Amino acid sequence: MTEIRTMMENQRAFYNSGQTKDIAFRVKQLKILKHAIEENEEKILHALHKDLRKSPYEAYLTEVGIVKDEIRHMVKKVQKWARPKRVATPVYHIPASSYIYPEPYGAAFIISPWNYPFQLAVAPLAAAMAAGNCAVIKPSEFSAHTSQVLAKLFDAYFDPAYVSVITGDADVSAALLAEKFDYIFFTGSPFVGKIVMAAAAKHLTPVTLELGGKSPCIVDADTNIDLAAKRIVSGKFINAGQTCIAPDYLMVHESVKEQLVDRIIHYIERFYGTMPTESPDYPKIINQKHFDRLLGLTKDATIMFGGGADSDQQIIAPTLLADVDWDHPSMQEEIFGPILPVMEFDNLPDAIARINDRPKPLALYLFSNNQKFIDTVLKNVSFGGGCINDTLIHFATPNLPFGGVGNSGMGGYHGKFGFDTFSHHKSIMRNTVRFDFPFRYPTFYKHLKLLKTVLR
Repeated sequence: MTEIRTMMENQRAFYNSGQTKDIAFRVKQLKILKHAIEENEEKILHALHKDLRKSPYEAYLTEVGIVKDEIRHMVKKVQKWARPKRVATPVYHIPASSYIYPEPYGAAFIISPWNYPFQLAVAPLAAAMAAGNCAVIKPSEFSAHTSQVLAKLFDAYFDPAYVSVITGDADVSAALLAEKFDYIFFTGSPFVGKIVMAAAAKHLTPVTLELGGKSPCIVDADTNIDLAAKRIVSGKFINAGQTCIAPDYLMVHESVKEQLVDRIIHYIERFYGTMPTESPDYPKIINQKHFDRLLGLTKDATIMFGGGADSDQQIIAPTLLADVDWDHPSMQEEIFGPILPVMEFDNLPDAIARINDRPKPLALYLFSNNQKFIDTVLKNVSFGGGCINDTLIHFATPNLPFGGVGNSGMGGYHGKFGFDTFSHHKSIMRNTVRFDFPFRYPTFYKHLKLLKTVLR
């Protein structure tokens, strides 16, 4: 597309001007971004309600507020992060000194999803800006109202040669992926992640893939059952379960299963009422396709709680499934909705083996007061990140990298980890010209014994 090609040429020219490499410029642009969010907060919240029926509180908590805090952190820290860092030099290189220079890649391409359409577009963008890149954002066409707000916001506050938002369908995404970007950051499904990675490979473009998977939640008999239930309900049903790190299925020790389920039901009703489909604090499913898919996952399973649905508004009540085995449809794909299969275990090694039979999950949650139990799970299960005695909160800190492993993704971001993701770390060794050691030169090749003493 001619429009896309022109945009790319303009971004190259802007980056080559050197403006983005100036730290003062980066800080100024991050402050403008935060100011733009604050000035347009009501429009953003309104768009999120139209797309996903998010309440103002949930939208601010999970989309707007978390992004503003991330930007604030970057403004405070970016000058320090961007400085060349001196590192140790091996003794055999003395008197040389070694440095790492963070430098931007150039033009970054950020592909964001529909489930957190503001946060997952703007948080990676802030990291790209802090690192000194230009950027193009392609938001999801499924969250059309938020995508339009993003497009208007960035058009009003930023030079499109610096930051552009391109809206459209999958054909637009394909056209953008055909261009040669310097870095690609994608958040979405493993299926589409493979398409993105294949397109990036044609240009040898580095990628970060923030994907998903079936994130287990394990509840030990030795834990605070009431608090576990409260935090599981909070983590699972926020955004109606449309969260890549939501607990996807529950594995609870058989001795406390009944007690845990009772408390989960209690907190669902406490948070969303006895008719969650009518609650103003409960979001909807993004579209009819996903609504129908989710209802299909409840077939051939016992609904122990919930199951209600409003097809006109595309709302599905929090639902607990029983009598689910590992071959049930709900265990064959990431649910990405307000359906929670409840399974039981009596032997931890068997439970771990079952988890490890499947692709590595993006998150894992573990409720236990038994340190041996905790250590056994952490040592034997590979996953992107997670929590002990909580859900989701590991995402909301700039001091931990967020990302997946294996099928759930590659690379990480948040805080300095985001700055590092969008930076190439250039290695420099500076040597003296006042004198020169002869060991490296051909005339000294015969001194093998001396060489072995130095390089031992």
